[in-house]
Amino acid sequence: MEHAHYYTIAQLAQMGPAQIPALYDTGAHLIYSSPATLAFNSPGAEGFGVKRAGLSIPGSVMLIVSPGCCGRNTAEITRIAGYKERFFYLEMDETDLVTGRHLKKIPDAVQEIASFLTTKPSVVMICITCADALLGTDLERVCRKAEEHTGIPVRPCYMYALTREGRRPPMVHVRESLYSMVPARKKKNTSVNLLGFFAPLQDDCELYGLLRAAGVKKIREISRCETFEEFKQMGEANFNLVLFPEARAAAEDLRLRLGIPYIELSRFVGTGRTMRQYSALFSAIGTELPEVPDGFVTKEMADQAAGELQTRHPDLIFSIGEVVNADPFELALTLVCHGWKVAEIFAAPDATRLPYIRELAELSPSTRVYANTDPSMLFYEEDVHCDVTIGKDAAYYHSGAAHLYFNEDRQPFGYEGAYLLYMQLGKLLAEGNSVGQASGAGVCSHTQVSAAATETRYLQDEYVFSISDADKCDTAQSVEGGKA
Repeated sequence: MEHAHYYTIAQLAQMGPAQIPALYDTGAHLIYSSPATLAFNSPGAEGFGVKRAGLSIPGSVMLIVSPGCCGRNTAEITRIAGYKERFFYLEMDETDLVTGRHLKKIPDAVQEIASFLTTKPSVVMICITCADALLGTDLERVCRKAEEHTGIPVRPCYMYALTREGRRPPMVHVRESLYSMVPARKKKNTSVNLLGFFAPLQDDCELYGLLRAAGVKKIREISRCETFEEFKQMGEANFNLVLFPEARAAAEDLRLRLGIPYIELSRFVGTGRTMRQYSALFSAIGTELPEVPDGFVTKEMADQAAGELQTRHPDLIFSIGEVVNADPFELALTLVCHGWKVAEIFAAPDATRLPYIRELAELSPSTRVYANTDPSMLFYEEDVHCDVTIGKDAAYYHSGAAHLYFNEDRQPFGYEGAYLLYMQLGKLLAEGNSVGQASGAGVCSHTQVSAAATETRYLQDEYVFSISDADKCDTAQSVEGGKA
């Protein structure tokens, strides 16, 4: 009888980075796009895909160059406020696919867009698809010609599903394109940029308060820039904080091009790991870790929320998906350290997650790890009990559980992220969603993607170094707010 393939945490912990099974490598087998994966593995993927992310610069517009079938899903994005008047299309026909003649039309198309708009765009993003990937189109050259022809900044943007697992996947490249527009400015030692997400952190995230308490006066995020001029002021930053790994290449380009060094922070749910990371951060910039100012979430608040949830629901069993605003393995480790159980993780392990996997193996060796896109998931059977799912993909497999999506656009981070998670779980279980009872659409909390989180990068002598953050579980559990 066929069954869904998985490895246990204990089995994975015995493997090295080079021994991760092909089950979790999407390049080693056919891709199964089940209903569980459609939110992130389909043309209609939710959150910030390449096209929506490519319009993060204020005043920008996008020209999508593609066959009609590739551009159709953009209609969904135009329903979101602020996007309706920002997309334009240059359709490719069969002759274009053979000859590449459409590339000669792009400069004139950009000029026509500029003439049509009442306000000159700050930048025109040219988005091409897998059709041009197969043709070997040099889009950067095309963009340079269009910029020379029109006098308007033009930047490339790739909607290449073919390169998603490559060295420069589309979401890495789009960040590089966006931040390549940041010009050189006179540096201000009280200015910092936050790179990584296309939506801002929650307003009560303690990272804002800690930076201001350390003397930072201006904290800029691309999503909070209201004008193109404000976006360009990101060139004033004394250093950049990289909060999501896909922004690392963009930060490196800013370092090489503008001399702005960067520090890379990881997103943790475990408050002990967050505190140690903050200590390393402020030590690296030459100051002590300040107290979290009033009005922001503290470690104590997050730990108290976790402790209260554990007291009310001490025996919860979780299944965790990959469509969450957290690293699924670090999240699983944190929940297990609080005394709860994690039956399943629907996410691919990689080298950055091995420290969590090895520690989980000591605490929860039988936890199963599935690959969402593996064809064997056709035969998945719900043969383990689950009270709560976290992640839209995990919810698909357990219709009778309570569901928390935790993947909205606004980003959780640090103590605030942990506090929000526990409060959302408490609300979910209190509002008629008793354990074992389906919760319909679920409680939606925060967006996509997980943070690759075993390294903290920090500044020293204007260079970037890496330090391991394979911290052990706060085994006393009182540190993380669980049982004493």
